Amino acid sequence: MQSVKQRTFEIEKNFLSDYACKSYETRGREREESQCSMRTEFQRDRDRIIYCKAFRRLKNKTQVFFSPEGDHYITRLTHTLDVAQIARSLARMLCLNEDLAEAIALGHDLGHTPFGHSGERILNKLSPNGFEHNVQSVRVVDVLEKDGRGLNLTFEVRDGILNHKKSGKPSTLEGKCVSLADRIAYINHDLDDAVRAGILKMNDIPKEIRDVLGNSSRERINTAISSVYKFSRGKNTVGMEKNVETASEDLRAFMFNKVYFSESAKGEELKAERMLTEMYGYFVKNPQALPQTYLKIYENSGENAAVCDYLSSMTDRYAVYMFNKIFVPKGWTFIDENN
Repeated sequence: MQSVKQRTFEIEKNFLSDYACKSYETRGREREESQCSMRTEFQRDRDRIIYCKAFRRLKNKTQVFFSPEGDHYITRLTHTLDVAQIARSLARMLCLNEDLAEAIALGHDLGHTPFGHSGERILNKLSPNGFEHNVQSVRVVDVLEKDGRGLNLTFEVRDGILNHKKSGKPSTLEGKCVSLADRIAYINHDLDDAVRAGILKMNDIPKEIRDVLGNSSRERINTAISSVYKFSRGKNTVGMEKNVETASEDLRAFMFNKVYFSESAKGEELKAERMLTEMYGYFVKNPQALPQTYLKIYENSGENAAVCDYLSSMTDRYAVYMFNKIFVPKGWTFIDENN
């Protein structure tokens, strides 16, 4: 009797594009493991990511606005889900491997810092070895999860996570889908957040951009996905039509100018920089104060890696909590002398 996994293999063989990465052709894991009779290796990777601690922490990490009070602002977790949904849509339309695209998307930001890209820039300045969230995401799945054992993911998923930034070169088309999906997602939901926060109005977007991409998040995402399909179908590549790509890059530049590097955003970044800088210095001088997992890393590979690992793992609110615990004095507890 054919197993569930074997049926999946047959579906991939018969229905996926010649350019798709079939799960039975994976380059495997760094450490050999016994096979699962039900799930493919990419499905197993997806499940491991969903159940890891770093994935849970994404719900309290900033996307754009630091520790937003409103319920409807995007967090790093909701961004990740957006990317996974768009990446799966692209993979489905192009007859690529949806399971691989989803696994990469769910893991692509596991190494992100508190306070969003501001936190990344700050740690990059503090660490002598630099800091990039995509590299840290791979470190999370390779080293930090499961008390130092890592998740032992497949080569293709790890490669897609490492190369999801625009400058990356994923080895699979599914990885390229995630890279594009990431940019499609964050430009649009960050714009919605900026409007929700009163920083922008939709009419502030230059008309020539709106004429190409559309006037709402739904229209812009549909335009982008449709453009990827038209440009990429039947090809060994994933990309956008030139006019849509240009308008998307113009919108991205607009967002950097008006939102990401705005005066209000930079003001909050200065506060985050003071917090992270002080904590970085404290843990470099007091490594014994690190949690056990990170103390082991300190003992094995040195202070900078361990401190960056710990700080980057923090959620926004935990970073504030830890800063207060270390640096803000507590009031005295008075005894009632009449008792």
